[in-house]
Amino acid sequence: MKKRKWTTFDIVLTVFMLFMVVITLYPFLNILAISLNNAVDTAKGGIHIWPRDFTFANYQEIFGSNDRLLQAFFMSILRTIVGTIAGIIASTMLAYVLSRRDFVFNSLVGFLLVLTMFISGGLIPEYMLIRQLGLINDFGVYIWPMLISAFNVIIIRSFMDNLPTALEESAKMDGANDFVIFTKIIIPLCLPVIATIALFLAVMQWNSWFDTYLYARSSETLTTLQFELMKILDNANISSGDITSQNAEVIAGQTNPQSIKMAITIIATVPILMVYPFLQKYFVTGLTLGAVKS
Repeated sequence: MKKRKWTTFDIVLTVFMLFMVVITLYPFLNILAISLNNAVDTAKGGIHIWPRDFTFANYQEIFGSNDRLLQAFFMSILRTIVGTIAGIIASTMLAYVLSRRDFVFNSLVGFLLVLTMFISGGLIPEYMLIRQLGLINDFGVYIWPMLISAFNVIIIRSFMDNLPTALEESAKMDGANDFVIFTKIIIPLCLPVIATIALFLAVMQWNSWFDTYLYARSSETLTTLQFELMKILDNANISSGDITSQNAEVIAGQTNPQSIKMAITIIATVPILMVYPFLQKYFVTGLTLGAVKS
């Protein structure tokens, strides 16, 4: 079998792609190296992709300073799973209704939906609404406010608009109602865009901590991993601000905010990063077809 000769274009493209891989992986490897490096040694600088003084002390500091991380980790997983599933169900149902050409209030609902992307009531009215609904220190505060996203509904609706109308018409001729059409035809065909939106929702739910601070910080059972990690980082920053010249090295070895910050980044990133390989094959297809209407 004759070997293919490398052209100048092949060489340039290969070098370019290797360069892109390096600049993409380097920040993550740098964060990982700093998180596994001794905090005092990190303060000297010069850490790139390999720890100079390897240690797990930064992670021990995080898990040792807070005994509620396990409960917070469980709550973050729970809100991510429930919030993602609920958001997908609500968004796909609303998108399907808006994609129906025989829906009388199609234009009005679509206009009001887009309007929410530009106009917001603000933090104070939102807090008052959450309190009146009785969602303070309630698990529902993680689900209901994030149930519908105008952006997600628009993406799913655009994807549905690209589906052949003949499928729906033939199903109606066979006696199928809207529920059967939605569950048996529309949903299976929309798996790429659903997987894409599920990834968006999962990342949003996993990284969210401000809602815990506002609505559930007094509840030990509703605390989330991101909120607890944020408190640990704040404590490290406060401690580092009180360091004197006599005990700088001793305290910095325990509460160096740079090392703590990098370790927290790894703890918060790795779990959600493990979801990407399972949804990657749907991501490009779903986002492209959902954003462009033929």
